[in-house]
Amino acid sequence: MRAREAGIRIGLLDPGPLDAITDVPGVRVGHETLIAGEGPLVVGRGPVRTGVTVILPRPEHAWDAPLFAGCHTLNGAGEMTGLEWLRESGTLSGPVAITNTHSVGVVRDALIAYEAEMRAVDGSGGGHWWSLPVVAETYDGTLNDINGMHVRAAHVRRALDSAASGPVAEGNVGGGTGMICFGFKGGIGTASRVVGREAGGYTVGALVQANYGRRERLRIDGVPVGEAIPTSEVPRPARPDAPPPGSGSIIVVLATDAPLLPRQCDRLAQRAGLGVARTGGGDGNTSGDIFLVFSTGNAGLPAEHGSGIPVRSSVEMLANVYLSELLAAAIEATEAAIVNALWAAETMVGRDGIVAHGLDHARLVEVMAPRANSRRMSTGFP
Repeated sequence: MRAREAGIRIGLLDPGPLDAITDVPGVRVGHETLIAGEGPLVVGRGPVRTGVTVILPRPEHAWDAPLFAGCHTLNGAGEMTGLEWLRESGTLSGPVAITNTHSVGVVRDALIAYEAEMRAVDGSGGGHWWSLPVVAETYDGTLNDINGMHVRAAHVRRALDSAASGPVAEGNVGGGTGMICFGFKGGIGTASRVVGREAGGYTVGALVQANYGRRERLRIDGVPVGEAIPTSEVPRPARPDAPPPGSGSIIVVLATDAPLLPRQCDRLAQRAGLGVARTGGGDGNTSGDIFLVFSTGNAGLPAEHGSGIPVRSSVEMLANVYLSELLAAAIEATEAAIVNALWAAETMVGRDGIVAHGLDHARLVEVMAPRANSRRMSTGFP
């Protein structure tokens, strides 16, 4: 059971069938989760609580078929490689990967090697090509042996090979394995929202790696959950050299089947920040809050390099007058994905016996009950 099924509903729009980023046709998600060892930290040996998550924007590899894309940085104490070319070209080619802070390089290199292998298979690798993969990170060093460099190229390959449409695993999986959110166990979360037929009936899907926030700031559907469940009731993970609360980061990836141009994708990416803010985030000086949006609505764009590329290409765009519903969907899907990450994440014991407690479902439903009752009376939701 997910949060929505327990009566915790975010926003006014309906989700897609899976309430996941994979509600956008063609999008696939894969995880590789690394959990090993317990006890005191021994760098290079563990304990290990980390992994990698990949998002594949298309049903096929199609390395030479870019998609329109955009991005936004709410706070820049983080990393997402490949953004300079994405900003310059307005396009995304290839997967998006998310991992821990000190594994960005190996994941980036693994994506290039994977692309080289795939191009050799399909015959597109014989000429001049280059790759600037998109890899993002959040810090899992409170629970994980982050300096042990446990994520390897083989793990990236397994995440890519396992990527699938359908339901998406959440919580302590993939890149989110060792993450902490508002002093609770955090990690991977996903959600989707569908706009009305008058705005095209398009879907916006979100996937987040949530590792940010101060407990007292946490809001869910406007309810001050962090005040109701303070650290005196459920302690946040503690270690002598821990960074101050709110120092972590969040990565948000939004996908949509609406035919958006790059600047419109940028506008959606900006709204992810409002979804983060609605949960109580956005105030961390060393929080890396970086958002990416891609649109599958203009498949078949010209390749970025190679021979035989047409001089002109026709594209579609959603009229800006209909964009408001999509912006609202981006906000709601981001907020719901964060809630789903908190809901799915389970208590984890990491390095040096440090404990990150999962958000207790029964306690959360209790705190949210007045809001849920108010929604039922005002909207008729069950």
